[in-house]
Amino acid sequence: MKIVVLAGGISTERDVSLISGTQIYRALKAKGHQVVLLDLFMGLEQETGDLSDIFEWNRDWSANIGGITEKDPDISKIKAMRKDQSANVFGAHVLDVCRMADIVFLGLHGSNGEDGRIQATFDLMGIRYTGCGYISSALSMDKGLTRKFLQMSGIPVAKGLTVHKGEPVADSEGKVGYPCIVKPCCGGSSVGVSVANDAAEYTKALETAFSFEDEVVVEQFIKGREFSIGVIDGKALPIIEIAPIQGFYDYKNKYQAGSTIETCPAKLSDSLTAQMQAYAEQVYVALGMQSYARIDFLTDEQENIYCLEANTLPGMTPTSLLPQEAAVLGMDFNDLCEKLIQVSLEKYENGGKKA
Repeated sequence: MKIVVLAGGISTERDVSLISGTQIYRALKAKGHQVVLLDLFMGLEQETGDLSDIFEWNRDWSANIGGITEKDPDISKIKAMRKDQSANVFGAHVLDVCRMADIVFLGLHGSNGEDGRIQATFDLMGIRYTGCGYISSALSMDKGLTRKFLQMSGIPVAKGLTVHKGEPVADSEGKVGYPCIVKPCCGGSSVGVSVANDAAEYTKALETAFSFEDEVVVEQFIKGREFSIGVIDGKALPIIEIAPIQGFYDYKNKYQAGSTIETCPAKLSDSLTAQMQAYAEQVYVALGMQSYARIDFLTDEQENIYCLEANTLPGMTPTSLLPQEAAVLGMDFNDLCEKLIQVSLEKYENGGKKA
């Protein structure tokens, strides 16, 4: 197949996306597909000739991709690098090449990737892509809305509330108790997330989160264990436990090798395993997800389960969770990438796809 792997963009998770995209690109190349790796935002500004045979070019599209630093990237510097200084999120020729592909493998993360806008654009243009549709992507990206939908579906979540920029700090301070987690409503990869242990730290945490977005979610800090469950075509994969060596599961601990201890399958009782996997499948249905996703959970010291969030485009980096879970089932990374394409193409059967 002719496949575009679309990565990069201008979200705070840009570096994560580029590494995911590189891994996916190399895996699909190894499977014999004709693959082009494109940066959503940078595009192909340097290409001025005919692109009709781009899938046949003898080029390593991953040659200049770097690693993931300990801090999220400076997006203003990325924007300054592009010749086209317009507000268009699509770089030169990106849509043209995507329209020539049999399918676009979305290796994007964060805004302009997981929030449904790229998916909606592709739907309007008749471009097939991997993963969830635009509605479930937008819904899952908004942690405040996700909480409401999960609560309506009987899925347990931590005590929490939504705070908007400009509201007096006193209106929300202490409402969920301390310690608490403060995070941007639509962020990802734990960018802008803080733990607050008192009123002073809460004020500072709000300032940090509001530097990324105008809406913030504040949740009770659950002392316990953290887990993640991939769901492919509605079926839960083995559970993986994530235990950071220091601190909580922040940006550094997620993407720097050796920062966490990850155990798959997680050491849980059969009953707790079955309950958590059932919740993962219920979240998948409640949020209208398709093809594949990843659902994150916590358990407290009494083994009560709480759903943290849902991810419509799980990371595919060397340290990512979904590939580790698939490996337990005997599926290597290359086969996993093909499987995700297969289940994504099923959306388009019977005359089209659902949002």
